[in-house]
Amino acid sequence: MSGSKIIPYGRQQIDEADIAAVMEVLRSDWLTTGPKVAEFEEAFAHFVGTAAAVAVSSGTAALHAAMYAVDLGPGDEVIVPPITFAATANAVVFQGGRPVFADVDAEALLIDPQQVKSKITSRTKAIIAVDFAGQACDYELLRALADRHGLRLVADACHSLGGLYKGRPVGSLADLNIFSLHPVKAITTGEGGVITTNDQKLAQKMRMFRNHGISTDRQQRDARGAWFYEMVDLGFNYRLTDFQCALGLSQLKKLPEWIARRQALARRYGQALAKVPGVKPLGLRPAAAHAYHLYVVRVDSRKPGKDRDAVFRSLQAAGVKCQVHYIPVHLHPFYRQRFATGPGLCPVAEKAYEQILSLPIYPGLTEKDQDYVVASLQKALT
Repeated sequence: MSGSKIIPYGRQQIDEADIAAVMEVLRSDWLTTGPKVAEFEEAFAHFVGTAAAVAVSSGTAALHAAMYAVDLGPGDEVIVPPITFAATANAVVFQGGRPVFADVDAEALLIDPQQVKSKITSRTKAIIAVDFAGQACDYELLRALADRHGLRLVADACHSLGGLYKGRPVGSLADLNIFSLHPVKAITTGEGGVITTNDQKLAQKMRMFRNHGISTDRQQRDARGAWFYEMVDLGFNYRLTDFQCALGLSQLKKLPEWIARRQALARRYGQALAKVPGVKPLGLRPAAAHAYHLYVVRVDSRKPGKDRDAVFRSLQAAGVKCQVHYIPVHLHPFYRQRFATGPGLCPVAEKAYEQILSLPIYPGLTEKDQDYVVASLQKALT
């Protein structure tokens, strides 16, 4: 293995079938708001076992649409974890709400239901659980809390498509379930997102929201031979194109195979890293089948100069483009200034942040490359 070779932490898989699917749509009459959008939504909903799916332009757009759908507004609070991408909390702010940060558990870094319970107030409108790295949260306890207090339960499942919780597919576990279709995710449409739900009224509300708040789209008007439309609420242009949906349909067929490959790579990592002192994978929950969007380890070396940042630099120099997921959201300058958050608010997340490192994992990662990653990590620690 040459040190000049680059191994990214994540990467898309595109084959000739994907390219052919996109080309077919590019040669068709519909590039956007056409039949492929509904076809993709139907296939996605069927995959996760829900009544409806709504395709939008990004995972962030999906989060925003979900916050709109639950009527979030100024003065409302939404409980979120700190270990997530900033978009999870940002979507709350987009609607004028206030994110309230509940700390994570120490093993899997998933939102702690007991912390959630302690943060619920009369202003709480929803709970957003984040399936960090690809492992489902404790939806049984979170559902009980949500139902007891009349709250909406939202799953930020952007990491966990293809995973399970107690035998149920991720995407069917909350009132609204959010997915990202970015190139490093389980499947991709380039950029894109999906919300799944069993509530058809919420689905229709989000379809309107993604189309400027207009009650009908172009295809619906064409089918009726009509031109008239009305904007009934303030929405956004969050539409996903037909050729992106064609790519999503093609990718979705390969998802089970790709998840199995990610799980196999994770098992290999686990076996190899058991022999490497100073590094430990995150904890696993027996109720969840992990989708392994990320393979996250803790670097806890007792040797001077071998902390997480030093290991990160060493791996980067070796061509292993590991990453850190994430800076706790409440430590970002925007949140410190706008909501007066800061160090000490979520101590478990803050301690973990100093140690965590995401190693490369994606279906196209070879075992030879994986062995090089482990050898490079061992060298960095010793």
